Amino acid sequence: MARPLHSLCLCSARTSISCASISRDRVVSGRTITRVLPLLTTPTRYRQRIMYSTSTTMARRNIHSSTKRSSSTEQMLLTPIESAPQTALAPLSVLPLYMIIRSLLTTTISSSPILLPPSLWIVSVLANTTNPILNPDKNPLLRFFLKHTFYAQFCAGENPVEVKQTIDKLKDIGFTGVILGYAREVVLDDAQTKDLASCGEGEMAEECIRNEIIPWAEGTLETVRLAQRGDFVALKFTGAGRQALYSLAERLPPSAALADSIDSICSLASERGVRLLFDAEQTALQPGIDIWTVEYMRKYNASPGNAVIYGTYQAYLKSTSQTLRRHLMIARGGGFTLGVKLVRGAYINSDPRHLIHDTKADTDAAYDGIAECLLKRQWGEILRGDSQMPPVCLVLASHNAESVRKARAICDAGEARIQMAFAQLQGMADEVSCELVSKKPGHQDAKARGVDAYKYLIWGSTGECMKYLLRRAHENRDAVERTRDGRDAMWSELLRRFKGVIGVSV
Repeated sequence: MARPLHSLCLCSARTSISCASISRDRVVSGRTITRVLPLLTTPTRYRQRIMYSTSTTMARRNIHSSTKRSSSTEQMLLTPIESAPQTALAPLSVLPLYMIIRSLLTTTISSSPILLPPSLWIVSVLANTTNPILNPDKNPLLRFFLKHTFYAQFCAGENPVEVKQTIDKLKDIGFTGVILGYAREVVLDDAQTKDLASCGEGEMAEECIRNEIIPWAEGTLETVRLAQRGDFVALKFTGAGRQALYSLAERLPPSAALADSIDSICSLASERGVRLLFDAEQTALQPGIDIWTVEYMRKYNASPGNAVIYGTYQAYLKSTSQTLRRHLMIARGGGFTLGVKLVRGAYINSDPRHLIHDTKADTDAAYDGIAECLLKRQWGEILRGDSQMPPVCLVLASHNAESVRKARAICDAGEARIQMAFAQLQGMADEVSCELVSKKPGHQDAKARGVDAYKYLIWGSTGECMKYLLRRAHENRDAVERTRDGRDAMWSELLRRFKGVIGVSV
């Protein structure tokens, strides 16, 4: 005679198990066999008390056999419990391991006063060599090595397929998009810069258009095509060569050929939903750049609260707050949106020292004060005004974690009144970037939380990118040397992952 089945009470409110399985006895040929039935439940909010009883008799063969079954299910009791606290992941945990290791090696070199000078010398040799063995575009072995180390750290790719793959990877990590720049630039030697006035007439003008303006325009147009809707493209006017350099230095409008090229770039960007960042340059050229930038804003930023054209404002210059105030007044009078990319400054080693704030603390205060005024669309101590501030769009480009956190706090408090985005260079300040996009339980990324975070990177051949990065490294030598925080952050993240593998609490 088979034994009666006993009732099983699982997931009792007295236990700490929120979900288990249901054991079920059945009698087969006089033997009692216990099997486990999986219980499918919703995770985390409720514990279930389930009373389950059944009795079954089975023949050895159950085909054409009669089966007597009785079952009863008691009422399911749902007892609410407190959800487990959601702890934020380490910011750098969103990066794959190979990126952590590559960044650690790169920042170890750049932050070392011993390793950096010879490294820059090696890059200089590779970027400017005429020896095919040392040319990464002609030596496949050298190209392969650089492509998977130094190039991969800072660059998007050599062709549209590689660029798209890089952009998609960054978006998978949690970034909103990219700021894309073209590596090829027109670099003038001393002889070419001596008689710039002649570049606007005769054969010299034709040469400048053919060899400088057209290649620059074609490269920039291709960059706009590679960028995706919502992305940015960085544009450097002096990359267009001698006519641009002369007009900017003399504060003249761009030449007809250059103006047509810039208009074609702006029109394509507007059609594709891509935004343009006009780069800042040395103070000798910046007034001319400002004049051009405001005029193109007037033409392409007519939609209130939306900008296609952004100018770059360097907070380390004492004059920046006044320049920005003047441009805000022009935008208000002209009825257009002012696009602002706010940086600390890139030319501290070449700009006249008296034009720069006396201390780093002064620069920090200027940067944070301007950012707060623009975010809230309110005049303040740093940025003074006596009328309503016009519509503004802001790109907050900073590797300073404290400045980023202050701006983020304004956004999180719901006090931001403008369209804004954060940006850092690809391959640098990942500890700052990933704090913006680090995913927490529930797979919330930066975009889902309303924070737009971008990475600035360039595309082009290995040789072109080496030359570009070398020029930027010399221009921003001080910033390159201040990568110790990034190195320490990468090392800490690598150590955290190692402890996790061996089971040490982190």
